[in-house]
Amino acid sequence: MKKFLIGCLLVGTAITATAAKKIGIDRIEPANWFVGMKNPQVQLMVYGAGIRDVENVTTDYPGVRIDSLVRLDSPNYLLIYMNVKDAQPGTMSLKFKSQTSNLKPQSFELKAREKKGEERKGFDISDVLYLLMPDRFAQGSHHQPQIKGMNRYKEDRTAPSLRHGGDLEGLMEHLDYFTDLGVTALWFTPILENNSPDQDQWATYHGYATTNYYQVDPRFGTNEQYCQLIDACHQKSLKVVMDMIFNHCGFEHPWVKDMPSKDWFNLSDWLKESGGTSDSRNTSFLQTSYKLTPILDPYASAVDRRETVEGWFVSTMPDLNQRNPHLMRYLIQNSKWWIETAGIDGIRMDTYPYAFAEPMAQWMQELSEEYPNFNTVGETWVTVPAYTATWQDDGGKRKERSYLKTVMDFSFQEALDSCKHEDTDAWWRGYNRIYNSFVYDYLYPNSSSVMAFIDNHDTNRFLEDGQDSLMLKQALALLLTVNRIPQLYYGTEIMMNGTKAVTDGNVRKDFPGGFPGDSHNAFTEQGRTKAENDMFRWLSRLLHWRQNNSLITKGKMTQFIPHNGVYVVARQYQGRTVMTILNGTIQPATFEVTRYKEMIGNAKRGKDVPTGLYYDLSRDHKLKPRQTLVLEF
Repeated sequence: MKKFLIGCLLVGTAITATAAKKIGIDRIEPANWFVGMKNPQVQLMVYGAGIRDVENVTTDYPGVRIDSLVRLDSPNYLLIYMNVKDAQPGTMSLKFKSQTSNLKPQSFELKAREKKGEERKGFDISDVLYLLMPDRFAQGSHHQPQIKGMNRYKEDRTAPSLRHGGDLEGLMEHLDYFTDLGVTALWFTPILENNSPDQDQWATYHGYATTNYYQVDPRFGTNEQYCQLIDACHQKSLKVVMDMIFNHCGFEHPWVKDMPSKDWFNLSDWLKESGGTSDSRNTSFLQTSYKLTPILDPYASAVDRRETVEGWFVSTMPDLNQRNPHLMRYLIQNSKWWIETAGIDGIRMDTYPYAFAEPMAQWMQELSEEYPNFNTVGETWVTVPAYTATWQDDGGKRKERSYLKTVMDFSFQEALDSCKHEDTDAWWRGYNRIYNSFVYDYLYPNSSSVMAFIDNHDTNRFLEDGQDSLMLKQALALLLTVNRIPQLYYGTEIMMNGTKAVTDGNVRKDFPGGFPGDSHNAFTEQGRTKAENDMFRWLSRLLHWRQNNSLITKGKMTQFIPHNGVYVVARQYQGRTVMTILNGTIQPATFEVTRYKEMIGNAKRGKDVPTGLYYDLSRDHKLKPRQTLVLEF
C-alpha cells in the first residue's frame, strides 16, 4: 500500500510537471504597428502561461528582422524585439517554436501611417483647452449601465465618488456645444480601462488607475468609438489631448498580480510579500510625500528623494519603475501607438516629476524626433515659477534636457486663488501676486508654451461655493489675453461651483443636461438660466475673438505694476493693441489714460471685446468695483 501511494505521488508529480510546461498565448501588445517610423524597432509583449519558455520566434515576412527575445522573471511574459525598417504594410506571421506545445502562428499587422510625423500639429498658444471628465459630462443615448466582464461597480449619480455614467457617445452628441462656446481643443481625463471594483475609498471613476494601456474603458465605449470621436472633433476644428499616466498603474492591471520582473514596480518587494492579491491593499507600503521639491533641491536627503519618486500615491496605484528599460519602451511605444491609431493632437502627462527624470526625458526626446510639431504638457504641481521653468526643455540649470515643451503654471492659479479674496493694494496683495508671478517669466525658455488655468479637476472650482461673476470675468479675461496657453475647466462658462472640503467629487459634478432625467439643460440657450447665459455669452465672445488672433499668439506682452488698485496687461502686434484692465478692488477706481500712454499712443477709442462697447481713450475712466475691460484698438 505504501509503495502504491508513493507511486501515485510520483505519477502525479510527473503529470504536474508536464502540465507546467504547457505554453499558451493570450495576447500580444501592441496588436499592430506602423511602418515608416524613425525608430524601426518594435517591442512586442506576449502574455501567456509559460510563454517565456518558447525556444525561438521567427517570421519570413520581407523586411522584418527578429532582433532578440527577452525572458523576464515571470514565466508568463516574453518580449520580442524586432526591426521593421525595410518592411511594407501587410500582415505578418510570427511562429513560436516549442517542444512541449503546439503553438499556432500569430498574425501581426503592419500598417501604413496616415500622416508623416512632422504633419501632426499639436496644441499651442493659439488654442484654448477645455478640460472635462467623461464620466461626469454627458451620457449617450445607447449607454449600458452594466458592462459584462468588468469588476464590481455601480453607477450612482447621488454618490460623488462613484461612477455617474458619462461616455464617449455623450461627448459625440454635444460637439456643437464646444464650437459654439469657442474653445479649440478638448482634454479628457483618462479614458483607458480602469477595471477597479467600486469602493469609495478606492474610487477610480477619475480614470487615473490604468489597467489596460491599449483599451478604452468599456464603460466609456470602444477604441473604435474613441477614434470616431476624434475624427468628428477634427471635422469641427477641435483638437483632442489625451491624458496619460506613466508614474503608476491601477491595482487590477495584470502586471500587479503577475509581475513581469522584480523591478517592474518601485517597492516590488511589497507586492512579492503580499502575493499581489487584491486583499493586499491594506498592507503597509511607502506613501509618497507628495512633495516635488526634493527632486531639484541641491541639499535634498536620499530619503526625501526616494519618498517622492518611489512612493505610491495611494494603495490602488502601484508605482511603476521607469528605470526598467523594457517597461519604459512599452510606455513610449504606447504613446506613439495612440498618436498613430487615434490621431490625438497632444498629451497631458499626469504627475510628471514623480516619475524618474531620465527615462521621461528619453520618452520626450523620441516623441520630439518622431513628431517635431506635436506637444505634451506635463503636470508640474509646484507654485514657484523657478521650479516649473526648470522642467521646461532647456530650462534652469538642469544638466540634462527634459525635452518637455509645455509645463503647467500653478503659480498663476495660486495667485488668482488669493486675488479673489483680497483687494489689490500698493504692494503685495491682490493682482500684485499675478504681477510678481509674471516677473519671473524670464526663467522660462518659452513662456508662450506654458499652460495657465484658474482651476481644474484637482482644485477647488474658482467660484468655490459662491457665484461671484465679476471676479470670474476678471480671471477669465486675464487667462485668455496673457502670454500663455489657456485651459478652461468644464462648466466654468455656466458658473459651476464646488469645493473639495468634503470630497473631490464636489468639484467634479455632472454637467447639467448631460444625463437622462436632468431638469436643467445647460447645453442650450433656452435651458440655461439668465446668469448662466450672461456668462456663457460674455466668455464665448472673448473665445471667438481669440481664435486665430495674431495679437494674442504673437503679440508682445507688457504688464504694469498695479496702480491705485488697477492692474493692466497689454499685448501689441503690428500696430494693433489689446489692453486688459482690471479694477482689483471692491471700490470704484480710476483708469488714468496718461499712465498707459505708451500703449495707447494716438488711439482715440477702444472696443471692449466681450461687450462690444466703445471707450474714449482720450480721458480717464471711472471703473466700477471689480470691473473688467478688454479694450482692442
